[in-house]
Amino acid sequence: MHEIEMLKSKVRQLENELAKSTKSHTETSAPTPVSDIETTHSHLAGTFHIHNTSLPSNEGQMVRRSFIHKRRLFGQSHWISSMILFRDIVEMIEPYLMTEGSNVVLGLQKCKRLGKRIKAQRTPQWPAPITTDLPSKDICDALVDCYLRTSERVYRVLHIPSFKRDYVTFWDSGTRYDPMFLVQLKLVLAIGCTTYDDELSLRSLAVRFIYEAQTWLAEPEYKARLGIQFLQAHILFLLARELLGVDGGMNWIAAGTLIRTAIYMGLHRDPIQIPNLSEFASEMRRRLWNTILEVCLQSSMESGGPALISVEEFDTEPPRNFDDHDIEAEEPIPHPENQFTSSSIAIAFRKTFPIRLAIAKFLNDFGGQGSYEEAIRLDATLRASYKEMRRTIQGYFIQPSQFEVLMLDFVIRRYLLSIHIPFFGPSFLGTTYAFSRSVVIDTALKLFNCSRIALPSTASSLLTQSTTPNQIDFGRLTMSGSGFFHTPFLHSSFIIAIELKSQFLEEEGLGPVSIRPDLLSVIHDAKALSLKYIKIGETNIKGYLFMSLVSTQLDALMQGVSKDEIPKLLIKAAEEAEDKCLSILEPMAAKGQNENIGEPSEAESTTSLPDMINDWDSMMSDGNFNFDMEPFEKVLF
Repeated sequence: MHEIEMLKSKVRQLENELAKSTKSHTETSAPTPVSDIETTHSHLAGTFHIHNTSLPSNEGQMVRRSFIHKRRLFGQSHWISSMILFRDIVEMIEPYLMTEGSNVVLGLQKCKRLGKRIKAQRTPQWPAPITTDLPSKDICDALVDCYLRTSERVYRVLHIPSFKRDYVTFWDSGTRYDPMFLVQLKLVLAIGCTTYDDELSLRSLAVRFIYEAQTWLAEPEYKARLGIQFLQAHILFLLARELLGVDGGMNWIAAGTLIRTAIYMGLHRDPIQIPNLSEFASEMRRRLWNTILEVCLQSSMESGGPALISVEEFDTEPPRNFDDHDIEAEEPIPHPENQFTSSSIAIAFRKTFPIRLAIAKFLNDFGGQGSYEEAIRLDATLRASYKEMRRTIQGYFIQPSQFEVLMLDFVIRRYLLSIHIPFFGPSFLGTTYAFSRSVVIDTALKLFNCSRIALPSTASSLLTQSTTPNQIDFGRLTMSGSGFFHTPFLHSSFIIAIELKSQFLEEEGLGPVSIRPDLLSVIHDAKALSLKYIKIGETNIKGYLFMSLVSTQLDALMQGVSKDEIPKLLIKAAEEAEDKCLSILEPMAAKGQNENIGEPSEAESTTSLPDMINDWDSMMSDGNFNFDMEPFEKVLF
């Protein structure tokens, strides 16, 4: 116990030093950053404006701070910050795209047209009024169980005993129902779909439920509905939309509405400051505020937008260590910290919230200096907080589920990776950022292994004999899900591909280049899993296409292919990748609608290359169902 207290004291000391350091950076005169804006353009990727900065202490090396594309600005936590390092592939392939023998453009047109058709088949008409249409009770029971054993274990939204009572009443009541509960139920079912099976077979159903919830949330009675149940529905809506990739790229904007609604209702003030609240109401407010903080921070990291919240702006305490049935008593007493409850994981995440928020601000805030010294301090504080968290978990009498442990590990490693990503590119130019290069590769490998933990190396099946049910759930979440949980899967594989390519280019000896087999296996598995992602319903082929190009480039470097021959191999790889995708998308479109595929219409076949290719949207998800603006935010995975 003495060692644990010492560790806690060390964490508090590091956090205080970090706060003082951050304050001193803003109050004292810091070195004026040297900045420039680099503009790149290609027919394949479109136009990017890259804002680079360099402090004098960085020996003239430039660090990318933000990116502008199609009127949108992305901070350093956005995945695209590392994809700029693959510019050479785009430049190599572009001159060959319009040659007479290339079918790359036509293949992309066909895949895009099929993808739009499939998405249209899944998308309900707008508005989509809430209905009582549900799957059979057996399927609903299974989906509710999927939700309760996964998402609810981490993001506390519901009081489970109350929800179960309402669920039983709903099925027993016949035609009578509470619309607010029905919205909650449908969103719970939608989230449950992501871990229900390997194929995400209920995707269309989940999308319809999300649209119905969005219609209900947008109705004019908004103000009259303000209450705990409304907030619960709003949180579930954002979680479901993110996981299913329905307008997921817009969640950062919607999260701003959510947190302002919560502040309007006073959830940012601890319930002890509000008179006449029961223990049940107080604890539910703490839980919901805690989850809202997580949703806002998560959306900041995923979108590359500022977090727009600070620890000074609220005094709501973390959830107390209660099981759900405890808070139904009049004067419940919290359990000791070393006793695991249904609130323990949420409490553990809250303890790391200040440092994770500091990381998001370091990466995405406009006024941040982004110095390497600050990055190292953030790294040390995050590691200390994580070490304390692990000690706490190991001290529980009853251990959390493997799913919960995997989630904790996954989230913390994602933040650790993000700290060092800005310095990954510059690390190839010298030794200044060698530590960051090492951390990025090690963390990316561990993140990828988390994502494929339920997958064999061949990616031929999502299940293996040695895989536990909790691992299956986690594998399905990262494979079938979208956004925050799916992004690191391909992000990590691209980072590892950059490292492998750099090792080839840095090798000056005459002998064979020594390549780590564990890194090389990531590339092969990522390519196979990207194709699997399309098979389970993804309509955008860009992730698999780009992974095929990366894999082909690495194979060519390993085989010593001349530089002049590599572009031809890349074109061939692109055409083969498109053919594979067409063989998947065509039956998928035919299944949803009995309609001939046909040849491109005159308008489609004459689309200019920049206009057609520049729409590399939603590379990481099936998102943007309902928006005409389809940004390049998910282009390269």
